[in-house]
Amino acid sequence: MTAPVALPRRADPGRLVQPVVRQTAKNQERLSFLRRATGPLILVAAWAIATSAGWIDPSILPSPSGLVQGWQQLWTEQALAQQVATSLTRALVGGAVGIIFGLVLGTIAGLSKLGEELFDALLQMLRTIPFLALVPLFIVWFGIGEAPKLLLIALATMFPMYLNTYAGVRNVDRKVIEAMRSFGLSGRRLITEVVLPLALPQIFTGLRFALGVSVLVLIAAEQINTSAGLGYLLNSAQMYQQVDVILICIGIYAVLGLAADLIVRRLEKIFMPWRASVAVR
Repeated sequence: MTAPVALPRRADPGRLVQPVVRQTAKNQERLSFLRRATGPLILVAAWAIATSAGWIDPSILPSPSGLVQGWQQLWTEQALAQQVATSLTRALVGGAVGIIFGLVLGTIAGLSKLGEELFDALLQMLRTIPFLALVPLFIVWFGIGEAPKLLLIALATMFPMYLNTYAGVRNVDRKVIEAMRSFGLSGRRLITEVVLPLALPQIFTGLRFALGVSVLVLIAAEQINTSAGLGYLLNSAQMYQQVDVILICIGIYAVLGLAADLIVRRLEKIFMPWRASVAVR
């Protein structure tokens, strides 16, 4: 009878080292922000050099310092903060109405064959109509108040939300739905707990497009007899050929569009934390 062989003792791993994941993520975010800011900073630097050297006529393109002075003048004399708040309210209210309708109609058309037959053809026809062509019609129907502006923004934002929601719901794997039904999920719970979460990437793509479109259409909507808002400032600046005011208003529109995109990105990280935050390469 052989003696039992003594097994080697496992080495004590000691205290495990915790990886600094959060710090790495923060460093990556800082580097990403710096890389994103490089292009605009180079453009502003070239702009400042060209205007200060006299290569560009200030009446055609004012210097960055001139725009800062124009900003201060607008802030004090034209209540710029109130004008921006008025335009932002229009974009948010009209965009919210369009986004909700697009989400609901896209979900119905994606889930139901009857819903697709009822809504899809009509919405595809309306989608091809230029929005500017609807401005005189909306003025005749709804007057020159806030209603035509909000309806124009809502109509424009509804289509990208509808198309992306419809595509996202239709692309949900049928096998996953059948598996969930075998576990007893059906009706509203199946839609809210399975279909819509799986369609979230497409839905957020539609939301990003819709918010961007709301800012674009806001420019056209505020040409309808406005007495307040960025469109009002643009019309006045065009009348008096104030290039600095026009550039400031364009810059504000750009910042609003960028802010909308950043908000959607943040929402994606909150509602879809499983998605990778970096590109493949």
